[in-house]
Amino acid sequence: MKVEFADVSETRKRLTIAIPSEAVAAEIDRRIGRLGRSAKVPGFRPGKVPPRVVWQRFRDEILHDVARDLVPQALDTALRERDLEPVDTPDVRDVVVEQGAPLTFVATFDTVPAFDPGDYRGIALRKPSAAVEETAVDATLERLRERAARFEPVEGRHLAAGDWATVDLERRVAGSEPPAEAETHENVTIDLGAEANPPGFSEQLMGLEAGAHKAFTVDYPAEHPVKDLAGRSVEYGVTLKAIKQRVVPALDDEFAKDLGNFDSLAALRDRVRQDLEHEAAHEADRAVRGDLLADLAQRVPFTVPDALVEQELDRRVEEFARRLVEQQVDLHKAGIDWNQFRSAQREAAAASVKAMVALDEIARREPVVVGDEDVAAEIARFAERSGRTPEAVRAQLEQDNGVTRLRGGLRREKTVDLLLANASITT
Repeated sequence: MKVEFADVSETRKRLTIAIPSEAVAAEIDRRIGRLGRSAKVPGFRPGKVPPRVVWQRFRDEILHDVARDLVPQALDTALRERDLEPVDTPDVRDVVVEQGAPLTFVATFDTVPAFDPGDYRGIALRKPSAAVEETAVDATLERLRERAARFEPVEGRHLAAGDWATVDLERRVAGSEPPAEAETHENVTIDLGAEANPPGFSEQLMGLEAGAHKAFTVDYPAEHPVKDLAGRSVEYGVTLKAIKQRVVPALDDEFAKDLGNFDSLAALRDRVRQDLEHEAAHEADRAVRGDLLADLAQRVPFTVPDALVEQELDRRVEEFARRLVEQQVDLHKAGIDWNQFRSAQREAAAASVKAMVALDEIARREPVVVGDEDVAAEIARFAERSGRTPEAVRAQLEQDNGVTRLRGGLRREKTVDLLLANASITT
């Protein structure tokens, strides 16, 4: 087999391969023999079709099948002989196959070349402090108080600032031709102090009693953020049905007991501090890990192949979509421009791929080994999180060629752990 190798770029390679005519002829003869035993040709008994007739009748099919079988075998052999590992399926073109001639084709593909990642032991990193200020504890307790607020009905007085009103509401845009129909909404809750209320709307409701009705017009300014209302006049009809007051509980022992299994406010405060410290520690770990990966990405001296960047973009799109689904967002109605999302993520994806390339190079140099027990443990963890059996998870991974990806991911994680264990980290 004749193979010509060419460097298109530092990562792009091209192989021009010619399979000897003898091998092509042998494969053609083999297929002619197989078809001769099974083909149904008018005028000939099954299994008695002469090779010449088989070739004339099935020539295109035979040549297609010969190329389909010989090309992958030859390409795999050429890649192994030159110790080349494509990052994606090679692009095979210009396939020429004829009887009595060599089969020729061209395969182009991307690789990740070996490179010197420099001195990667003792990388200097800064880790944010995981200390929690008392002001952060106070702010969290205040948010818990606000979340625990309740609405109590108010009787015997007029609607005042700070109240919450339950109303039936009609709304009609004035001055439209033909006249617009009124929109009606029942049991609408309105916070009279909300900045999002229409301009002057809250003031119009002040002083109303439960059961009262009021009609008024609101003039929206030309710079109003809702374009359909900007510069328009809107007629409102409001019937006040109930007045409520938002009551925030006092920050005391009773509040702590109502919130959960806490004997006192001090116990709740300790738990909040512990949770914040735990979160801060995780955030510090994420930050130092991010700095490590950024450092590694800078060590890759070449532009990473587009195929790897596209794979990382695919992963980010899938992850983002999965989070939206978990939040019960309808992807068909979310109005997301996925092309714009990919474009915005491209630079970060390329940096991420560079970091992974650096991790793979370091893992080869150490070497970092992922055993079958590591894979089994990770599959068991994923199965527990997803509520499936490890056997079902493994079967799905093997069907999607995911075990290899899983092993590669674990290898990179082990490499990260190795680098962090040998890094020079200051807080």
